Amino acid sequence: MSVSIALLGAMAVLYACGVYLLLDKSVTRIIIGVLLIGNATNLLLLSLAGPPGAPPIAGSGTSSDPLPQALILTAIVITFAVSAFLMALVYRSWRLAQEDRVERDAADVAIGQGDAPEPEEASADEESEFDRPGAEQ
Repeated sequence: MSVSIALLGAMAVLYACGVYLLLDKSVTRIIIGVLLIGNATNLLLLSLAGPPGAPPIAGSGTSSDPLPQALILTAIVITFAVSAFLMALVYRSWRLAQEDRVERDAADVAIGQGDAPEPEEASADEESEFDRPGAEQ
């Protein structure tokens, strides 16, 4: 199976641009990054489908595997649904805050500096309704 160098280059560029856009603060760019990574994954599945130029089902010689093509169609639908959901969230956020940026809060800054607070542990003398086997709700 020989995969085209152009296809590998396109996948690499799409993955790189998608990750770069995911790391931005603009929510619109984050959505575009998710879409680019989804398209790069579709190209990856297409490259795994079989030898280029082979008939998908019938024909002489080795045929292409139809499973990656079905996975690509499923991935397209999932990417569309996720992008529609993210766009609805961005629209709602825009209507509430009139802003398209993800801001850093005090907890993000503390984690970035390595001053993350220790997770709170439940003390042994505290009772919880989940600890008792016959707890009533």
